[in-house]
Amino acid sequence: MADSESKKLPTTPETLLKRRKKQQRDRAKDAQANLLARKKRAAKRKECFKRAETYIKEYRSRERDQIRLSRVARKAGNFYVPGEARLGFVIRIRGIMGVSPRVKKILRLLRLRQIHNATFIRLNKATLNMIRLVEPYVAWGYPNLKSVRELIYKRGFGKVKGARKPLSDNDIIEKSLGRFNIICMEDVIHEIFTVGKNFRFVNNFLWPFKLSSPRRGYRKKGNHFVEGGDFGNREDLVNALIQRMN
Repeated sequence: MADSESKKLPTTPETLLKRRKKQQRDRAKDAQANLLARKKRAAKRKECFKRAETYIKEYRSRERDQIRLSRVARKAGNFYVPGEARLGFVIRIRGIMGVSPRVKKILRLLRLRQIHNATFIRLNKATLNMIRLVEPYVAWGYPNLKSVRELIYKRGFGKVKGARKPLSDNDIIEKSLGRFNIICMEDVIHEIFTVGKNFRFVNNFLWPFKLSSPRRGYRKKGNHFVEGGDFGNREDLVNALIQRMN
């Protein structure tokens, strides 16, 4: 009897002990998962920096080649004519009250549904014919690398499951475009600026840019740019307009 009385029941219930053991196992699993996630993020960040360095070298090499060819031509007494632009940037500057359904349809195809909406386009015979039909309603030209980068970093939004999402994290890009080996902002900029093989998918992923009214306003929307107005092809001078509207 004395021995049985000396054996006391445990003060902690068994269910509580089991719960504590489960919590310890869960904490260990979470710690391991967090460690793996940190390693994965560090590796991805390193890969993004490597890609950015590669792209910068490519851009500088291309710029040096242009300068070298221009100098060689000038030294020989000739003119250097660069290749035709492959990338265009179209900005809608006018409404469509009283215009034909064909023009409305083309503006919808170009994703220019509102005034000051803008998109990148691949310049080919089909797109140039479309732009000619809606030229009185748009201003367009050939953006440079600085304009492309500033537009995407400042006003870049992605289309995620039909919703407009800000490109605040590379994970958003990787989830939508990872199958094309595009995992970060610099990949998106490179694909757009060089008009790569996945340009269509990247451009469709980017939501049409919503620009501000240009600082100091327009000159005359009803006239062509070469006549002192605003609509039509500005070629490289579209970069100045982008700076005023971005």
